[in-house]
Amino acid sequence: MASAPQKPQLPIFYQDLMPLNTRDHLNFRSRMSDSAPWLAKQHAIPLTADEFIQAARHYPIVFSSGENPLPLALMGLNEGVNTFFDDDGKLIEQVYVPAYIRRYPFILAKLSNENDNLSLCFDPTSDSIGEFEEGERLFNDDGSTTDQTKSALEFCEKFEEAGLRTKMLTDELQKHDLLMEGEVAIQRNEAPDKPYIYKGFRMIDLDKFKKLDGETLVRWSNDGILPIIYAQITSLELMRHIFGRQEQQGKMPSGDQKPAA
Repeated sequence: MASAPQKPQLPIFYQDLMPLNTRDHLNFRSRMSDSAPWLAKQHAIPLTADEFIQAARHYPIVFSSGENPLPLALMGLNEGVNTFFDDDGKLIEQVYVPAYIRRYPFILAKLSNENDNLSLCFDPTSDSIGEFEEGERLFNDDGSTTDQTKSALEFCEKFEEAGLRTKMLTDELQKHDLLMEGEVAIQRNEAPDKPYIYKGFRMIDLDKFKKLDGETLVRWSNDGILPIIYAQITSLELMRHIFGRQEQQGKMPSGDQKPAA
């Protein structure tokens, strides 16, 4: 799930990428923040397969459309709507925060297309990394990396490993043709004849899943895939919960509905 540091291909949240190095960043520090304004209007967050069971307690989990489906945790059902972070990017309540969010502003990325080596990079537009008086240093005076940098690197490496496992999951689902186009209709009491229609995402085809052969089910059980699939299926019950949060927070859109993912 690493991304080449080219602006047209930048992952969500990232405005730019810069390799972390002692020449330019010897005196840089990383500081904590209680807000993430870059997250306030993001309704769908990439998710790894390792997180499905935890994330399914709070968010509907769907898959993006296209040849390479990506799991997404829905924090809102409409573009620009996040029901778990306020307009300042502060967490409204304690919920599971996906690793994709916690990784920012760091990321492992390729510096060139000539090789597949990954380097620790960061988003230089982020206000959590810079030459501050406060925060944890990223390098020691002798140029060696601090525990803060080692921790960020380790987190990014584990994220990449989880990304590979996620790709294996989606490959298996596609191999057995288990991903179908999703659509959810949610009615409101005041207008039962005008339901809100959400589509533009993919989900596991429950009918086809029930017809899988025993050998595949046993293999998936041994590989830990079945609990992940069950988590995705049951998480869809939260669609109406997220819809209710949007209503309660006054974040219902006007006019035609945009895709949920």
